[in-house]
This record gives sequence, structure tokens and C-alpha cells, in this order.
Amino acid sequence: MRIAAAGIAAEIKPQGAELCRLQDGAGRDFLWEAGPTWPRHSPVLFPIIGKLAGDAYRHAGQRYAMTQHGFARDRDFTPIAAEADRCAFRLTDDAATREAYPFAFALELHYAVAGSRLRVEYVLSNSGEEALPASLGAHPAFRWPLPGAEGEPHAILFDQPEPAPVRRLSGGLLEAAPVPTPIQDRRLDLEPGLFAADALILDRVASRGLDYRAAGGAGLRFEFSGFPVLALWCRPGAGFLCIEPWQGFHSPEGWDGDFAEKPGVVSIPPGGEFRAGWSVTLG
Repeated sequence: MRIAAAGIAAEIKPQGAELCRLQDGAGRDFLWEAGPTWPRHSPVLFPIIGKLAGDAYRHAGQRYAMTQHGFARDRDFTPIAAEADRCAFRLTDDAATREAYPFAFALELHYAVAGSRLRVEYVLSNSGEEALPASLGAHPAFRWPLPGAEGEPHAILFDQPEPAPVRRLSGGLLEAAPVPTPIQDRRLDLEPGLFAADALILDRVASRGLDYRAAGGAGLRFEFSGFPVLALWCRPGAGFLCIEPWQGFHSPEGWDGDFAEKPGVVSIPPGGEFRAGWSVTLG
């Protein structure tokens, strides 16, 4: 499904309600093409983020298997709105989801464009009669180098100073001890070695916006709301940078509690909802 405005065009596919193309007014593509080094563009992370120890969790005395980042990214969403500049998709529980995740839910993704900006909103609703424990996150992969900026150094400039230590992963699980941040005041100079030990996870991020740019000026503005965690990731040697706002994160090393008590999991009461979103402005 394609939506467009004067300075931006986006394409979204029903599988995973995944953004799969993002172009500026000149037709330059800012989104990773899902090449062989990583075959996704911008997956939805639900009902978990990252990895569970043993790829399983416990709830009400039972064990449920679930692989990294959950099942939503591989499920077909139902289109529920389609206009020239906006569209929306919905995923609800069914017999297959309840085998891995025994909860009633409705997850909607709303995409809208205006000017040179794309806004993505997430609405997770509890349609059941018990609390809904969940994590939810975004995983958009932007080109690195940016269009027209091959060979130039790239950096991220946060809206606020980011002095807090960051979290790293070991074997796909969250290391117990934070480590000093590589961010200098507000600036992070990008180089592949930053991600040799997997993602940088800012679980105490102060900013709600950042600029991702090349030295020559090409770039984008990224903002997020409702998500308390921000992760940055690339596969070293690949041509992308993921900017990922999250509610939740990977299982901490040594953690073995009930899923509802997992750090980072949000609990939505019956009839309640969780809302969050992010936006990108090109240019």
C-alpha cells in the first residue's frame, strides 16, 4: 500500500504491517532494501522485544515458546484504512497466537504522511478479561550511508545530553552491568565498531528526538513518544542503521520470573490501551 505527500512517499505491506519503502520528493530511498545481510526493513516487535532466555517464558505456571522479537512481524495484518496520505492495519489474537501468547489483544499501526514527514502510531488494546502483559517496539532500518552521502562520516545528534550509561547484550540477553556511553554530550559519531557487541541500548534516554546526518548535510529527523527506551543497531558491514524506540527490552541475564514481571513489560488492564509512536522527517 502506497501513501504520499509533496515531499515523501511510503509503502507498507500487510505482512507485519511493515514499512518497506521511504522516498523523498526526489525519489531517493532512505529505507534499507532488506538485502541479504538482514532481510527486513522495519519490523514490528510484539509481544516481546529481543530474546528470551531459552526462547521461552512462563505465565501462570505454564511455559510458552517464543523466538526473538515475537510473532507480529511475520503475521498478516488486516488493512482497516486506506487513503492517499494515510493507512492503517490491525492484528488480533487467534488460535495460532494464543498457543504462544494466551492473551486477547488488538494491535493497530497507523501511518500518515504530510509535507516531508511520516508519522507511525501504535495502539495496543486489551480486549480480554485479564491484564495484558506485553512489550512493543519499532525497528526501522535507514540507509547508512544516507542517499548521496557515500564516503562521508555520519553522526547522530540527540536533542539532549545523554550522559547515562548504556546497556549491552551478551548471547542475546541484557548484560547485568551498564557500561559507559560512547555518546559525547549530545553527539554520537557513527562507525561500525560501535556495534561489534550488538546493539547500543539507551534505557535511560533523555531525548525524544535526534538528527541522523552525514557531514555534507544529508539526513533525517527522528522523533518518538510513548517509548521509554531507544536502541541503535547495525550489522557491521551492512548498509543500514536501525533507530529503535522500545517499550521493553531483552531478558536480563539470570532473570527467570513470570512474564508479567519481566523488566520492561507493560501491563494493560482489561479495556485499556497502550499508545506510542515515532516519526521521520526527510531532508
